[in-house]
Amino acid sequence: MLAKDIMTENPVTSTELMSVAEALGLLYELDVRHLPVVRGRELVGIISDRDLRSFTGVDEDEAIEAVENARGENVGHFMNTSPVRVDPETNIREVVELMLLHRVGAIPVADLDTGDLLGIVSYVDLLRVLQETLEPSR
Repeated sequence: MLAKDIMTENPVTSTELMSVAEALGLLYELDVRHLPVVRGRELVGIISDRDLRSFTGVDEDEAIEAVENARGENVGHFMNTSPVRVDPETNIREVVELMLLHRVGAIPVADLDTGDLLGIVSYVDLLRVLQETLEPSR
């Protein structure tokens, strides 16, 4: 099985100039933990809820205040500019190995010649594959 077989195609993305508040809103609204960052179609980074954790508070009032403070910051200041990436033909065994090695929850799938983002493989995608391969309990 290959990355292209399980990836989420055309994932929602961010740009470097998107505000942190907008990115946080997308993460929460879509219930995802990672946003690939693109310039046009080219993958230039990735931002995760972990990268933005400093903008979330312990309670709701603190979280609201942190997001208000984040309006002046943009994703480009916080994103990982060298994300691990794979091409669509990468075996999912290698994808899992890379996720474990780099301790990441998602890996963008890109055309390695052009840099264009094609999809993303997250731990949720991998768990779905595992679930499908497990025999039903009796």
